[in-house]
Amino acid sequence: MLERGNQLNRETLSCSICLDLLKDSVTIPCGHSYCMKCIKNFWDEEDQKGIHSCPQCRETFTPRPVLKKNTMLAALVEQLKKTGLQAAPADLCYAGPEDMACDFCSGRKLKATKSCLVCLASFCEKHLQPHFVSAPLKKHKLVEPSKNLQENICSRHDEVLKMFCRTDQKCICYLCPVDEHKGHDTVSAAAERTERQRELEVRRENIQQRIQDREKDVKLLQQELEAIKHSADKTVEDSEKIFTQLIRLIQKRSSDVKQQIRSQQETEGSRVKELQKKLEQEITELKRKDAELKQLSDTEDHNQFLHNYPSLSALSESTHSSSIKIRPLSYFEDVTAAVSELRDQLQDILRDAWKNISLRLTEVDVLLLAEPKNRADFLKYSHKITLDPNTAHKQLLLSEGNRKVTRTDQTQSYSSHPDRFTFWSQVLSRESLTGRCYWEVEWSARVSVAVAYKNISRAGSGNKCVFGYNDKSRALYCYQNGYEFVHSNIRTSISGPGSSRVGVYLDHRAGILSFYSVSETMTLLHRVQTTFTQLLHAGVLIWISGDSAEFCKPK
Repeated sequence: MLERGNQLNRETLSCSICLDLLKDSVTIPCGHSYCMKCIKNFWDEEDQKGIHSCPQCRETFTPRPVLKKNTMLAALVEQLKKTGLQAAPADLCYAGPEDMACDFCSGRKLKATKSCLVCLASFCEKHLQPHFVSAPLKKHKLVEPSKNLQENICSRHDEVLKMFCRTDQKCICYLCPVDEHKGHDTVSAAAERTERQRELEVRRENIQQRIQDREKDVKLLQQELEAIKHSADKTVEDSEKIFTQLIRLIQKRSSDVKQQIRSQQETEGSRVKELQKKLEQEITELKRKDAELKQLSDTEDHNQFLHNYPSLSALSESTHSSSIKIRPLSYFEDVTAAVSELRDQLQDILRDAWKNISLRLTEVDVLLLAEPKNRADFLKYSHKITLDPNTAHKQLLLSEGNRKVTRTDQTQSYSSHPDRFTFWSQVLSRESLTGRCYWEVEWSARVSVAVAYKNISRAGSGNKCVFGYNDKSRALYCYQNGYEFVHSNIRTSISGPGSSRVGVYLDHRAGILSFYSVSETMTLLHRVQTTFTQLLHAGVLIWISGDSAEFCKPK
């Protein structure tokens, strides 16, 4: 009885807004009590309407009532708190707006703890007890509280849906097979659930296996991230050391050249100064002799002149004037030229080395992505191809910005070049190909679509020069009635849909080369898996005069 009284007190002294014991309790004109803060917030939202109401009885008040604390209720709540009864037990948890309420509670409803699929009702802890003690009710199926219980009732017969129609793939009641589902494949809902449960478990196992596989992949990728960072950090550190050493070496050579120039300057300067000193001494002696001769010349006494003349010594021959050859103003310019030549050589070396470094950087690819599956995916890797006139046979005419090549009977006025094909009517692309690339070639009659290393032979009529018949190239020979793939003089016949357009996909690092027939759809004609040891160039071979091939613009 005391416990029952405590429960009533809790219910009476609870705020119907926050469902907790009253805090700063106030009583509004209709007699209902609330927490001061709760009713204030409730009425604040109604201020714009100009009418304020009671959340329970909906009685309205105009103007907004003035709130005053109900001291008696406050004292009663404080007394209850001192007894340790501050919160309602689990069996008196009232249903909130988002909760499923008990269908059997009268007045203020408690939160439902279970729903019964047979009774098609939801129960709080108290009203659920008969399902645990009554033999017939023990057989009922209890589930978590559900708001969709009415969906288990047949709208046609108002009976519980306990069967399943496999023909229509829907739940039905036991009367449905008599009329609407007559002759259909029907089983009990429990039997269908058992079978579907087995399928579900298999699917869950597959999903769980995929989850485990993906988690392993995630861990592997994390390890790859760490490995990439470690490798990048070490490479940056090593590169900085190498470039620092290279800079120091150049600075050392610059210092050596400067020192040698200054040393040679000092040696040559000393030699010139010594010679200059001797010449100046000779000039002084000559001036003295000249003064003596002038004095004798000015003597008026002939006898005196003739007497002194023999005593003047003859002039000695100069040992320097005839040997001095002043060169044009060019002393260390040859050194400057040599240093300039070294600079040019280093620039060439650095340019070639940078191409190699750039290639290595582009080949840093942890994930070998799957080959694209449709044309839209292939076009993401579209690569612009232009043909190199320096490689074109002299009967090949280039046009459309060097994207189209046509074989003619006339010899084109190409200049001589070591890269030109001299016998086979072939041409290579200007661009080298690396990474993932895709391009398409529109062709007529009979052509060969190829890729080749740059060092393929150019002069002569042997197999070493023709696309596909050596180990430097691979080619798809396109005919009106079929295709043929050729590499290292090995020919492979290929059947496939006829099309005037061929698509070529290259993944240089993965070593994948694929040829496709392109029309409404893409059809794989031939696929190569290998290791490419050099950069590749796209190429075509035109067999007959008047035929052409055009590298299509990327879209």
